[in-house]
Amino acid sequence: MKKRAITAIVAIFFTMSQALPCTNFLIGKKASTDGSTMISYAADSFSLYGELYHWPAQTYKPGAMLKVYEWDTGKYLGEIPQARQTYNVIGNMNEHQLAIGETTYGGREELSDSTGIIDYGSLIYITLQRAKTAREAIKTMGDLVAKYGYYSSGESFSIADPNEVWIMEMIGKGVGNKGAVWVAVRIPDDCVAAHANQARIQQFPLNDPENCLYAPDVISFAREKGYFAGKDADFSFANAYAPLDFGAQRFCEARVWSFFNHVNKDMAKYVSYAKGETTDPMPLYIKPDKKISVQDAQAYMRDHYENTDLDWRYDSGAGPYNRPYRWSPLTWEVDSVKYFNERPIATQQTGFSFVAQMRSWLPDVIGGILWFGLDDAAQNVYYPVYCGNTATPEEMRVGNGDFVTFSWTSAFWMHNWVSNMVYSRYKDMITDVQAVQSSLENSFKEQQPEVEKEASALYKKSKQAATDYLTAYTNSVVADGVGKWKKLGEYLIVKYMDGVIKKEENGKFKRNPYGQPAFPNRPGYPEEHYRKIVKETGDRYRVPPTK
Repeated sequence: MKKRAITAIVAIFFTMSQALPCTNFLIGKKASTDGSTMISYAADSFSLYGELYHWPAQTYKPGAMLKVYEWDTGKYLGEIPQARQTYNVIGNMNEHQLAIGETTYGGREELSDSTGIIDYGSLIYITLQRAKTAREAIKTMGDLVAKYGYYSSGESFSIADPNEVWIMEMIGKGVGNKGAVWVAVRIPDDCVAAHANQARIQQFPLNDPENCLYAPDVISFAREKGYFAGKDADFSFANAYAPLDFGAQRFCEARVWSFFNHVNKDMAKYVSYAKGETTDPMPLYIKPDKKISVQDAQAYMRDHYENTDLDWRYDSGAGPYNRPYRWSPLTWEVDSVKYFNERPIATQQTGFSFVAQMRSWLPDVIGGILWFGLDDAAQNVYYPVYCGNTATPEEMRVGNGDFVTFSWTSAFWMHNWVSNMVYSRYKDMITDVQAVQSSLENSFKEQQPEVEKEASALYKKSKQAATDYLTAYTNSVVADGVGKWKKLGEYLIVKYMDGVIKKEENGKFKRNPYGQPAFPNRPGYPEEHYRKIVKETGDRYRVPPTK
């Protein structure tokens, strides 16, 4: 998502600091613990304000037009005819349990079309208002860019309904050649897939419309441009339109590998590929060793490569408190030598993320849940937002603050406020954050059966009654959760103020026998950090022996 990835290896290696956000997981219904389909999405960008979007279902008059604005920048691109009827959309899911996510891989620069009207963000949200199923979405997306032109660079999309999960990859044809080439592959029900800013579809079946759909000229266009010269059966979308390089592996495919490594022990062998040392690609999808729950998917979205070869919590860059973060830019230079930071799944630059869960055995407005959170996924809260909800919580409302306007009632700002405290003393503070995070998310899990039982009873009487109930429930738990997160921030600043740690007893800060706050602990830095200082400075700070 956001800015264009560049395919030349030298250019991509030294400009990655401006690119490479976003990670998606895709989980088939037989690969999940309860038979639901799932996709996840982290919308990552240093300029994206986290909000929960909402478009209510509407009926339009014949001849109505829709103005299209680029999602990344707000730039006006043009207008297209509005659909006669649109569906309710909350975040990245609509009332029919159709969900769509994305990551940008960029691909060949010459294929961007600055004259197109449909950018990738508009493509997602327009499609969600017009399609009911994943297959309808794929057709709608292909038709929109063919008719109005595709403004963005290369893009991977996760598209799922309660029964099917698809990955679709698309790239434009360049200025003067309206439309896009694309291919969509269905993920088998018992498998999982992922993508993270690198095209992943290699060879694909040419005569299997149940499991693969593609633009009619996806191969012939590559031949015309000189990107491919072999047999049709050997054609690789990724190789033709987004050739692999070191940056695409270490910064992008490594995130796919990390997810795969969590769910299938045999994927450990691909660590050399993730590190950019070998080039044989990972499979597009794999079977997990065990079925995956919503909570598992949420946990995988919080990954920093912990306990793998790419774990970076213990070198000098992590600081004394083992912080699995480095500040932008992604690449840096010392004495004319170029270096890079790792790019894990969880990152400080996330605007919003979600795990979308679709359940075929329930009415749509109850079956579809967007588990939605703001800011860094490792330190967010995934709240249950039902796909039929007709209003957004005030704390997530579009316009409640923005990227340069702080708001004490904004979930995005509350989470950023807390996270930016945690980054300074990660090893200590993250345990406090995880305690509140787990408490809230466990409460949602515990309440879910009763909430959905009540919603189902209401649904039998009136669909509107059920949606009103679920909307009120979501808005209530978000208000409560954001309130608790603000309290967490207040707690952290008191506990860790000025580099000391306040003493606690039975969940309260201790006081001395006279009622005053107890003298705090002064733990200093971990021993390994002091050893690094001594190694670097020698006797500079050594206390002279007592004479």
